[in-house]
Amino acid sequence: MRRLLLPVAVLAALLIAGGARAEEDYPTEKWSFDGVFGTFDRASAQRGFQVYAEVCSSCHSMKQMYYRNLEGIGLSEDQIKAVASTFQVAGSLSDSGQPTERAALPSDHFRSPFANDLAARAANGGALPPDQSLLVNAREGTSDYVDALLQGYEDPPKGVTLQPGQYYNKYMAGHMIAMPPPLAADAVEYADGTKATLAQEASDVTTFLTWAANPEMEARKRMGVKAVLFLTLMSGLTYAVKKKVWKDVH
Repeated sequence: MRRLLLPVAVLAALLIAGGARAEEDYPTEKWSFDGVFGTFDRASAQRGFQVYAEVCSSCHSMKQMYYRNLEGIGLSEDQIKAVASTFQVAGSLSDSGQPTERAALPSDHFRSPFANDLAARAANGGALPPDQSLLVNAREGTSDYVDALLQGYEDPPKGVTLQPGQYYNKYMAGHMIAMPPPLAADAVEYADGTKATLAQEASDVTTFLTWAANPEMEARKRMGVKAVLFLTLMSGLTYAVKKKVWKDVH
């Protein structure tokens, strides 16, 4: 149920920041998860999580995600425990009533970079970085748009003046965005040795965010295929029975 309800704050932030659609058409990519039989590229999703953890998580939360959910991108139980333990989350109060921190457990939510929205705005010039749990589903163009936006930063054309704290992005509606360019070539050192180009990082983190917003996608597609096959079989049987029952009627 948590995947079906988009937090109002996230939707509002996206609509205010992005408008209905970018003014310039964004390119489309061929994703492994496209089509009826498409599946998530686990290696890409794992690299994407690394990009999120090392880059995006400094500003963006994923409040709908638990560390245990990383099993869905192919991490083992021991790997999930190791990943979670690198983050500090709120612990119980000390004997003197002071808040404490502890290493995260697989059962914990992803750690948020800010204590609350006011703190997030204060650290980002008044802009509230949207939660990324359902970000892909919240934008027209979904994965293609997110991938393009991450690579769409450019110097503004001659004659274009940006407002203070704004950056030029050719795929953003109005071409102005408050988020600084989050990615750059070699922004991360991939654990699997993949060359970290800007395009690779954008593709990988988009794959991870698409999975995070749609973890049931593969199961849904398998169920859909089974349903179509079942209905096809039943249609054939129904027609055969009809022919049998009415064969002597002229």
